[in-house]
Amino acid sequence: MSIEDLTPSPSITVKRNQIPVAYTLAGAVALAIFFTWAPWILPASDVTILMNFFILVIMATMWNLLAGYAGMVSIGQQGFIGLGAYATLFFAIKGMDPFVAIPLAVVICAVIAYPVTFLLFRLRGGYFSVATWVVADSAMLIIGSIAFFGGGTGHYLPGLTNLAFKVLNHDTYLAAWFVALFVVVATYILLRSRMGLVLSSVRDNEVASRSSGAKVTSTRRTIFIVAAAGCGAAGAVLAISQPFIQLGNEFNLQWAAEMLFASMIGGLGTIEGPILGCVIFFVLQQTLQNYGAWYLIIFGALAVGVAIWQPRGIWGFIRDTFHFELLPVGYRVLGAGVSDQSRGGVSPWRGLRRPARTPSVEDTESP
Repeated sequence: MSIEDLTPSPSITVKRNQIPVAYTLAGAVALAIFFTWAPWILPASDVTILMNFFILVIMATMWNLLAGYAGMVSIGQQGFIGLGAYATLFFAIKGMDPFVAIPLAVVICAVIAYPVTFLLFRLRGGYFSVATWVVADSAMLIIGSIAFFGGGTGHYLPGLTNLAFKVLNHDTYLAAWFVALFVVVATYILLRSRMGLVLSSVRDNEVASRSSGAKVTSTRRTIFIVAAAGCGAAGAVLAISQPFIQLGNEFNLQWAAEMLFASMIGGLGTIEGPILGCVIFFVLQQTLQNYGAWYLIIFGALAVGVAIWQPRGIWGFIRDTFHFELLPVGYRVLGAGVSDQSRGGVSPWRGLRRPARTPSVEDTESP
């Protein structure tokens, strides 16, 4: 093998995305306009479904940021959903408009998450996951012991009685939509930043990341706080959409299961994956909800099938097959490749193939 065999082809290019930015931006603007006007052009039942869809998108995006990018698998994010709901209830009882209380609930969850990290970050792997569940259950028990919140019987969210049902439904939908939009855009900006590069480094090899000087602990702490705040926002919107607040509903483990399902089915470690997973979840839910136990059996079979045959998720399959991303956070190496006759396979230049084969596109991801 000569040195020429390892020389990159002059046709090699590095791009962030194959789709022109103008097309992506135009599509995003069109979707934003449609979803903003949806309460006035769609039936009330469809608006309610979309509202619940956006709440799940918030949850799944935050769980994917935590597990898919930072490598911290949590089964206790329902704790922050419940805390966000009860923080909204607290401010509403004190006379504040529940919609105005949403950003305050976000701040409360972020503040609570900070000291929690000093406990959780002493653990790794499955121990970390179980500890997050313990934290969520502890938060539920503490909230349930406070008579101000109605204890285990729950409490009605005040401040909404003067709104007509249609107006309340529209306002709650818009709150869910704008929070989901903010969460997705903020996640995209964060992953395009220097912190996104550190996250990928930590996820792939923590030891190497520490050796290169990355601030692993502080980065993980920041992501955990961001994920807690996002789940708190989802909990606040959930409290307004279901104004009778109960422990069993707000702190329900089902929320963790749904956000995990959506992220895993759609594709961990991508922004588009959780959104696609939420679409699949709601399509299956609306289609199969009248089939009794088959509803859960099909959900479980789909999850097992994806985990076995397509572990990168459905969006991962689409990305690898068609070589494009809607919201790219890394770069792609595009080109014909180089020769590596002695090995008869892929050369040491990652992402480049020998000319003896049909020219192809190989991807290498690095934020």
